Amino acid sequence: MVTTPPAPPPGPTPTTETQRRVRDASGVLAGATLRRLEQEAPWYQALPAEDRSWVGLVAQAGIAAFVTWYDDPSQRPIGVGEIFSAAPPQLTRSVSLQQTLQLVRLAIDAVESRAGRLAAPGEERDLREALLRYSREVAFSAAEVYARAAESRGAWDARTEALVIDALVRDDIDDSLRSRVAALGWSSSGGILVMAGTSARPFDEEAGGDLRRAVRRATQDALVGMHDDRLVLFLGGDDLTGAVQALLPHFSPGPVVIGTPVVGSLPAELAECARSAGEVLAGLAAAPAWAQAPRPVQATELLPERVLVGDVSARRALVERAYRPLAEHTGALLETLSAYLGTGRSLEAAARHLYVHPNTVRYRLRRVTDVTGWDPLDARDSYVLQTALALGRLDEG
Repeated sequence: MVTTPPAPPPGPTPTTETQRRVRDASGVLAGATLRRLEQEAPWYQALPAEDRSWVGLVAQAGIAAFVTWYDDPSQRPIGVGEIFSAAPPQLTRSVSLQQTLQLVRLAIDAVESRAGRLAAPGEERDLREALLRYSREVAFSAAEVYARAAESRGAWDARTEALVIDALVRDDIDDSLRSRVAALGWSSSGGILVMAGTSARPFDEEAGGDLRRAVRRATQDALVGMHDDRLVLFLGGDDLTGAVQALLPHFSPGPVVIGTPVVGSLPAELAECARSAGEVLAGLAAAPAWAQAPRPVQATELLPERVLVGDVSARRALVERAYRPLAEHTGALLETLSAYLGTGRSLEAAARHLYVHPNTVRYRLRRVTDVTGWDPLDARDSYVLQTALALGRLDEG
């Protein structure tokens, strides 16, 4: 927290003549400051026209504030907060603290370069001392203004982030959500990955700050928040696998589920991100049913368990990816797989049931792997396939 220092002792009291000269030259000094900005501050030239006009008003306000204070140096100089009051609050996002300090320096230089003409005879040094004192006070108040703006912006960003995550989890996508995501400044386009688990510590302000710093080190963009008791991350960037590994320690022991990577960026891919978030949270609810699940585990690896907790998308995926391709295949793959699973996963027993050679069964099971991606000879994959067959038969009535 930035604190305001005690007011410095008043400097030398200027004469009425010097005060009048400074007052009369205020317009010239403001113009000189803007010319220096155009010549020496590339950031000023790069600003949109509207922001440049606001900066011009701020520069004029700064000169006017010095003139007002110089008329009565016993008062504390007007701070940056008052100088910026004519401009919209969001100007502090377009103009950095360093740029504001450069603006102050150029304004002071504009006055100091004319000190010989502005000050009454013998008061040039006093005017320069007054400028030094004024610039120090304004620089300190600038730091305070930007610190408060950062705190306010951080709180606003956290609230917006929470609203975005809640909307994505609920699949509530509209134009207001797109504008909120845009306001958060998502910039990466390499891909998006949803990650969820339980937090390793109570998710208070300190824990949230630590996690956000870790996320910034691990990936280009992220949304971080809690949904009920689940820690949910939307990660954006190129090395998402590395980011997941780096962030695992921030989750408590137990299941951590990741979704299928979404190609693209926010807010363009909100619908796909919402779909992925739904799969991840369903996977997180179902993960305890698979005691040997890896950590992290893909939501697509938990399809049978997700079916058990009522995930309709998982049921549909198993039928469409396993049962239907096998049922439509002309090589008796569905019949062979059913016989193999129904006879205790025995090649010989399945062969006797089908009146074929065991090598024929083995060949057909390899074709099942080619068609579905799941290997019937693997214990876990055979469970997935058996669940898919059961669901397909139920759908067929």
